[in-house]
Amino acid sequence: MLDDRGLIVPGDPSVLIVEDDERFAKTLLDFAREKNFKGIVTHRGDSALSLARDFQPAAILLDIDLPDIDGLTVLERLKRDPGTRHIPVHVLSAMRERERALRSGAISYINKPVSREMLQEEFTRIQKFLMGGKRSLLVVEDDMAQRESIISLIGDSDVRIVTAETGAAALEALGSQHFDCMVLDLTLPDVSGFDLLDQIGKLPALRDLPIVIYTAQELNRKEVTKLKRYAKTIVVKDARSPERLLDETALFLHRSHASLPDAQRRILEEIHAADGGLAGRKVLIVDDDLRNIFALSSLLERQQMQVLFAENGRDGIEVLEKDPSIEIVLMDIMMPEMDGYDTMRAIRRIPKFKSLPIITLTAKAMKGDRDKCIAAGASDYITKPVDVAQLLSMMRVWLH
Repeated sequence: MLDDRGLIVPGDPSVLIVEDDERFAKTLLDFAREKNFKGIVTHRGDSALSLARDFQPAAILLDIDLPDIDGLTVLERLKRDPGTRHIPVHVLSAMRERERALRSGAISYINKPVSREMLQEEFTRIQKFLMGGKRSLLVVEDDMAQRESIISLIGDSDVRIVTAETGAAALEALGSQHFDCMVLDLTLPDVSGFDLLDQIGKLPALRDLPIVIYTAQELNRKEVTKLKRYAKTIVVKDARSPERLLDETALFLHRSHASLPDAQRRILEEIHAADGGLAGRKVLIVDDDLRNIFALSSLLERQQMQVLFAENGRDGIEVLEKDPSIEIVLMDIMMPEMDGYDTMRAIRRIPKFKSLPIITLTAKAMKGDRDKCIAAGASDYITKPVDVAQLLSMMRVWLH
């Protein structure tokens, strides 16, 4: 099926459609075009990440019942990659996974079969989000010092923050305007945070509102159980530290990593690095240029990774066969005899390596190369000279 990837020029609003049912993918593509969006279609979940990173679509329509990979894993990867995390993901599914998808950061969850009216509604949402400019956050906290610190932690020109000191004020604000996310302290002067969650849970309009519970005190088991119960009807997550709070709100407000203020971006980079530690993980580098191998292995050894290497495709496959504990491969494309494409095809033909993450290193950033890499079995690709931060972030996403 021909999509619009060859026709997209910078500034064109596009949507990425990840759907393995040809007919339904075509329906979605036609609908997107009707609404003046260019459409990029893929039937494979594992190519969603690199397509999203390259085309930066206005939205992603993600089917989570995919043949090659669990769609929720695709969603989690998209939300773990700083380059794609801010893109709104609209999940389409015949499965009952609403709660998990929304808590992972999906902006909406649509049950299949999907009617025209539902599509209409989603595209109205996508257009509104595209035009929306500022994201809005409701902070419900009665302690003024805490309120101030939350505002200075999260605030910036791309977020409009409204505060409420009581449950009643919070409900009034929620009733009168739209919010993209809410931060809630559980101890309020008029009602308990739990009662407030109770009332919110009864309002259908607020079912998709992500609520981040921010409480410095340790929650006891009873409270945790209570929160879990709410999480079934509304989207609730808890954040115990300022860094986590910044991280969760950035996710639900769909804030672009690149446009965050420096201090906020550094905090997020640190906590993501701590989350997806590379220490102790085993990587194989396949490259015929020893200088490249040396540069990459010293970089990865600094991250305390175990590094193995091979100077050609054949040896690479042999090393893999000998050591099944290798978790990720960095593959150079330009190699004599058996190039990276052939090597990847050969690796993918071996059943136990079907889902092994392989990141290709390509010298020139030609549009066709990317598609060729993915078609040959690459999980992702990065161009040389390698941007170190991007490579490490990419490896964390695939190893998590």
